[in-house]
Order: sequence, then structure tokens, then C-alpha cells
Amino acid sequence: MARSTGLSRTAAIGALLASLACGFGTASAAQPSCDRACLAGLITQYVDAVVAHDPSRLPLAPGAKITEDSKSAKLGEGLWQTSTGKGTFRQDYLDVRRQVAASHVVILEGEVQALVSVLLHVKDGRIGGIETLVQRVAPGARMKPTELGKPIRGMNDPIPAGKRQSRESMIRTALTYTEGLRVGSFIDGGTPFAPETYRVENGAILAGDGCGREDCGMYSQNLMVHPSIIANVAAVDEENGVVLLWMNFGHTNSYGEGNSLVTFEAFKVWGGQIHSINAFFRTMAVGTGRFWPSSDPVPK
Repeated sequence: MARSTGLSRTAAIGALLASLACGFGTASAAQPSCDRACLAGLITQYVDAVVAHDPSRLPLAPGAKITEDSKSAKLGEGLWQTSTGKGTFRQDYLDVRRQVAASHVVILEGEVQALVSVLLHVKDGRIGGIETLVQRVAPGARMKPTELGKPIRGMNDPIPAGKRQSRESMIRTALTYTEGLRVGSFIDGGTPFAPETYRVENGAILAGDGCGREDCGMYSQNLMVHPSIIANVAAVDEENGVVLLWMNFGHTNSYGEGNSLVTFEAFKVWGGQIHSINAFFRTMAVGTGRFWPSSDPVPK
């Protein structure tokens, strides 16, 4: 009887240890397989591969999904064939929790600057999807990209002590910008801009400090109503305090017949306020969807 009890205890202890080991193994497996340095490195690999016209340089996962401008694409086509070098601008947004490496980066096509929004969807350290939006700026373009030779002011600043927000709170703050556009007023939309907030669009300051006009304050600028604007969450850089939204501005009769603006727009968020904004956008058909799921639920 005593022997039987001893065996039972031994078995119980063994089962407990096995359970703990399994638990530790599960926790370990649940940890992100690509940290910030890894995600940033994948963006570097992507840009270098594009400039080298060599998709084989990318560590692709089997069945990787590729889209450009919300359409299925093949690696090696388009920008992969026409690129001639790297520009001087790159702003990363690294979402370790959701394993998304995103960036606004300039790639050159001769004298043309290709403003590329790129999102690498990472799985087990490999690229399981590539999503891009490309806007080309010719040398004679009316809107000059004056801000793409240096980092976006404030975007990489450390978050002050005690001012960091939760991921969900950051998203809610960023989406007040979408609401301001929807109703045509950042005041009525409850969008909390800090005093130093400014907005860069396709490399030019168009609102806030540095825009060069008297009527372009973040709250005093003249906004049109965007009643059918839609947004989803592309990435959240929790460490750097940045939310990257994809938005389609919807039908307004302002962007050409049947067209809308489509953008990947980044918001530096801390202390309950938006501090700087950077957007790469282009005109596309009004019904254009993202065709990638939102990384997080969009609060109603």
C-alpha cells in the first residue's frame, strides 16, 4: 500500500512538472519572435532588395500575400523594376505585439521620389505579407516635399515620464482625428492637439507650426466634411507612442470625379494629445478598400 502511494505521489509530481514545463513552453511560444531590431532590420532588407531589383533577398514565408495600392501584386514588378536608389527619408513604426514592421520611406526612380508606405506582416521571423501604397512626386510637382531630408519633428522624441498611454487609449486618441474629418471640425470632433502639433503630408507641412500661412492652425484650418471616411488600424508602435492609421477619405467631390484620398497616416500620441502627424497619401477610386484587416478593433 505504501509502495502504491509512493508511486502515485511520484506520478503526481511528474505530471505537475510536465504541466509546468508545458506551461512555460506555451508562454515562450507566445512571445513575439521578432523584436524591434528584427522588425527594423526587415524593413532595411525590403528597401535594399527593391533597390537591388532582387526579391530573392527577402525572407518570405510560404504563401506570402503581396498587395500594392490595395491590389494583388507580384514581387519584382513596378517599383522593383524602376527604382534607382534610396532616398534620405525613412520613418519606421514598429508594432512588436502584432508583428508589423511599417515605414514611410522614400525610394528614388531617377529624379522622381516614390513616397512608399510599406507594411511587412511578420510571422515567425519571416515576411508573411507585404502591403504598399506608392505616391510618386516628380521634380516639377506643385507641392514640394521639403520635409523628407530629415526626421519628422517630434515623431521620435522619447515619451515623457508618466505620459505614456495604453495601446487602446492611443488608438482612441488617434481616431479623434478621423472623427474631426468626418464632421469637418477638429474642435467638434474632440481632437486633442498639443500646442506644437503640426502635420506633414507627402513631405510638406500643411498645418500647424511651419506651414507658413495664417489660416493653417490645427484648429483654425478650413476643413471640408468627410461623411463617409473610413479608417482602420495599420500598426501601433507602443514603445515610440505612434499610431499608424489607414484611411479612405470617402466621397466629397473634391479629389476628382469618382476619386478619394487614401493614406497611411501616423500620429505621435502621448499625454492624451496628438503631437505630430505624418502622412503619405495618393488619389484613388472612392471605393478603394485596404483589403487587410485592422490590427486592432476600431472603437465605435
